[in-house]
Amino acid sequence: MTYFILKFLHLIGAVVLIGTGAGIAFFMVMAHFTGNATKIAGVARIVVRADFLFTATAVVAQPITGMLLAREVGYPLTEGWIVLSIILYLVIGAFWLPVVVMQMRMRDLAEAAEAAGTPLPPAYHRLFWTWFAFGFPAFGAILGILWLMIARPEFALSG
Repeated sequence: MTYFILKFLHLIGAVVLIGTGAGIAFFMVMAHFTGNATKIAGVARIVVRADFLFTATAVVAQPITGMLLAREVGYPLTEGWIVLSIILYLVIGAFWLPVVVMQMRMRDLAEAAEAAGTPLPPAYHRLFWTWFAFGFPAFGAILGILWLMIARPEFALSG
């Protein structure tokens, strides 16, 4: 029973990470292309909340449930696909943490433009495109982890 509970929680965490990430990306891109500071500010406020509420919770839960699940099944954490999954998870974090900061800054810049009745500043646009670019390696790493979790390929990472 413990195995199925852990597996369920781990799977829910993965779904939340992918779903929230894809949803945030979609809504931020759609808001951006309106060019409307009011809409962008509103969407960015929601996106930042969603990242803290859903993504951050799953980010904490995933390694915990993953380690407990590996222990329950008897997989050593040194197994190649697990090590590679952990590395990819760290890559995701290296892109996600700056993205959260960028989202907060884009929100602030859009709110300031909205309040002043001015166009979005160049700093907003630079942040947006950096934020956009950071999504590709992070999402690719998530897909890589999913593949590793499903396929569990046998390989050694050391010579």
